[in-house]
Amino acid sequence: MTETLTHERSAAAKLTVKDFQSDQDVRWCPGCGDYSILAQVQRVFPEFPHPKENFVAISGIGCSSRFPYYMNVYGLHGIHGRAPAIASGVKMVNPQLDVWVATGDGDGLSIGGNHMIHMLRRNLNIKVLLFNNQIYGLTKGQYSPTSEIGQITKSTPFGVIDYPFVPVSLALGASATFVARTMDRDPKHLQEMVRRAGLHQGSAFVEIYQNCNVFNDGAFVKFTEKETRDENVVYLEHGKPLVFGKHKEKGIRLNGFTPEVVNITEGQYSINDLLVHNEKDSTLAFILANMIHDQSLPRAMGVFLAQERPTYEQQLEDQIARMKAKRGVGDLEKLLEGDETWIIQ
Repeated sequence: MTETLTHERSAAAKLTVKDFQSDQDVRWCPGCGDYSILAQVQRVFPEFPHPKENFVAISGIGCSSRFPYYMNVYGLHGIHGRAPAIASGVKMVNPQLDVWVATGDGDGLSIGGNHMIHMLRRNLNIKVLLFNNQIYGLTKGQYSPTSEIGQITKSTPFGVIDYPFVPVSLALGASATFVARTMDRDPKHLQEMVRRAGLHQGSAFVEIYQNCNVFNDGAFVKFTEKETRDENVVYLEHGKPLVFGKHKEKGIRLNGFTPEVVNITEGQYSINDLLVHNEKDSTLAFILANMIHDQSLPRAMGVFLAQERPTYEQQLEDQIARMKAKRGVGDLEKLLEGDETWIIQ
């Protein structure tokens, strides 16, 4: 599953985890899932062939958005919800930079939702790590766009009545070319999703289930804990059937377009009857993403979609080059003082 990385650095210049650890004290609550996310990102970044000065971390507001402080790379802690807009500007001005956005379910999908969908649809080569804890943690426990129906929070004392976003489905609907889901309590899988996102050329969106042990503790416990994970999680691997269960005795098959759980050890169904994952198929990606709505189905983890499409910044550069070749280099003074301006008396 892991792709081989071509390193452009010399052995003497090889980066390590410590190269990406800043001198700032990490100040998340003890036990917060953000620590794991930070650690896995810092473990993966040295594998990428880019010079360290090419990495940029950008965030908005929220617990997740302290991320740039703790990464020893160029970064910007922006305002609420605006990280995708800032990241878009950075990438278009300097396409050589490796731009990463750290955001949360509130920052990225509420006030920042409009910026997020447009950045994804444009297919800018930007990587989004969305920390989803189904709550507003920094502001002390209000419900968020991913909070579950009926969830009791400080702003919904009688239960949430909003229908929640499914972040993966939202990213797919916005035409992101890489969409994945992972979780803080599965370090190896989290590392692999960060790695895959970093290697992808285009808009990459990784939803990370992240436990807020202060305001929404245990939100994902049946998916993250070793005792219950096997029965409640199916890992997506391209070209492989969807098998899960403690003894790999269960699988997912399609009944028309509806996924259902079958037992492959009792004789009625075999592994050949199961759905085989294809991360190039956007229709299948939506089906797998929306399994979240059926509690009888396991939660899908892994890469839902990985497609190729020209990036926005490359098309922009190509368009500018074509127009320069056709019309010559522009004259700003001539433009400002040309026929398209007038004086109001």
